[in-house]
Amino acid sequence: MSEDNLFLKQAGVQYPIICGPMYPCSNPELVAAASDAGGIGIIQPISLTYVHGYKFSEGISYMQSLTDKPLGMNLLIEKGSKKYHQRMEYWLETALEMNVKFFITSLGKPDWVVEKAHEAGAYVYHDVTEAKWAEKAVDTGVDGLIAVNNRAGGHAGSKRSDELLEQLKTFNLPIVCAGGIGDAELYHQALNKGYHAVQMGTRFIASKECNANITYKQAIINSKEKDIVLSERITGVPVSVINTPYIQSKGLKPNVLERWMLSHAKFKYIMRTILALKSLRSLKKSLLHKSGDIDYWQAGKSVETIDSILSVRKIIQKFVS
Repeated sequence: MSEDNLFLKQAGVQYPIICGPMYPCSNPELVAAASDAGGIGIIQPISLTYVHGYKFSEGISYMQSLTDKPLGMNLLIEKGSKKYHQRMEYWLETALEMNVKFFITSLGKPDWVVEKAHEAGAYVYHDVTEAKWAEKAVDTGVDGLIAVNNRAGGHAGSKRSDELLEQLKTFNLPIVCAGGIGDAELYHQALNKGYHAVQMGTRFIASKECNANITYKQAIINSKEKDIVLSERITGVPVSVINTPYIQSKGLKPNVLERWMLSHAKFKYIMRTILALKSLRSLKKSLLHKSGDIDYWQAGKSVETIDSILSVRKIIQKFVS
């Protein structure tokens, strides 16, 4: 890692580690702990409000009471209803008013986020899975790229981290490795290859501050890379999950009606919304259900190297020491 790391300057943090935004696992205590330990925790607004029950501004205030270090925020900006877009605008404006200066955008064109963020002296990094999406984001003026590879949890990419880095270097922006990082060795490998930072989700679910139930955390520890599968029945596009009996019972592919709707531009958004709403409820239950009966758990291939539940500070210190 270069001593002149632009990511560290833009995020305002000590270590090049992002606790990535997760639905439903980004509880306030986890987000704040990542920032307080020298990385940066990313607020996920839907998790904060729908899963963890906070009014948006009150949730940010609570996290800021837990740490005086910088917090970031995620916006899912895929084209949707007018009401949802207005809510995203409100989230962005409120976060900027509360001195959040680092944003990660996902799934859409971030032009309006970049404009408002830059006016307030904030920075925007955009999730990309390949060069063609990066080019569109760079054209809007983003400050960095989150390179989501084929080992990531959640909405995984299709390319290996090395291949993706090589493609994205041409844009001359800070690049963050997202996917597959679960131990210190892989963290240092990513930085030595030229990544400016890493983003981790699965490793931080298996932490003391994450309020996921113990069965979920133990499933991460017990799972291997081969246990991670891609399901298209969550949002209509591949999502990395642990291959549990619940996932097997639902199947990994959309049914005939779902496939038909997803293949038509007119109905695609409707079908994806239906699938997403169903999965939002199931994921919320899987997070909070203490018995672990609803074994619906998102995770990436970094499960291969995760073998313990530690405090967030201990996790980060093991990586950077």
